[in-house]
Amino acid sequence: MIDFYALTSPNVQKVYIMLEECGLPYNEIFVDVWKGDQFKPEFLKISPNNKIPAIVDHDGPGGKPYAVFESGAILLYLAEKAGRFLPKDTAKKYDVIQWLMIQLTGVGPMFGQWTHFKLFAPKAGNEYAMGRYTSEIKRLYEVLEQRLGHSKFLGGDDYSVADIATFPWTRNHEAHGVKLADNPNLKRWFETIASRPAVKAALEKVTAIKSTRETASDDDKDRFFGRGRYARA
Repeated sequence: MIDFYALTSPNVQKVYIMLEECGLPYNEIFVDVWKGDQFKPEFLKISPNNKIPAIVDHDGPGGKPYAVFESGAILLYLAEKAGRFLPKDTAKKYDVIQWLMIQLTGVGPMFGQWTHFKLFAPKAGNEYAMGRYTSEIKRLYEVLEQRLGHSKFLGGDDYSVADIATFPWTRNHEAHGVKLADNPNLKRWFETIASRPAVKAALEKVTAIKSTRETASDDDKDRFFGRGRYARA
């Protein structure tokens, strides 16, 4: 059994999808990051970077419990455990890993910063940040569109951890100002993944989670973002 520390973010969604795709049994443990659950000592023992998602595999290496934090590491761990969604052939494996890294170092951070400045930063004086991140996320969508113009999936011919990692971040494409109708390759890829039974099952579970983000106090938000009295500057 795998304990899965979760809430609703795209990084969490990718692990939900991976667990459902692999058919691995798991137990959901919700970490309310808006209430500061991620800073509790018992969670920090599992995820020292105080972030979700994280997992504890009670049938880990050597049959012993093993904790994994950071979403990309979790996907690679589960791929190896299940023997799925990561090719054995070295060249094909690194085709997948390269596109997984695009998500981890580009799509995730840039899309996340866009969301922060769009939804949570003060509006006054925010024009440069919004211009910067809007331009960058649209550039990244262009990279995905171009890649998918000559590859069925991001990592190659087969669905892989690269697709599982990237798909949740593209679910807000309309809010990002990107239309699938203008990106036929992205549209084909997005609709193919969205139609997968495991993806549907995962997203149904995410939809059922009650996040307290909308009711979080200003102090809750300051703690989450490390600002105000929680700032280290």
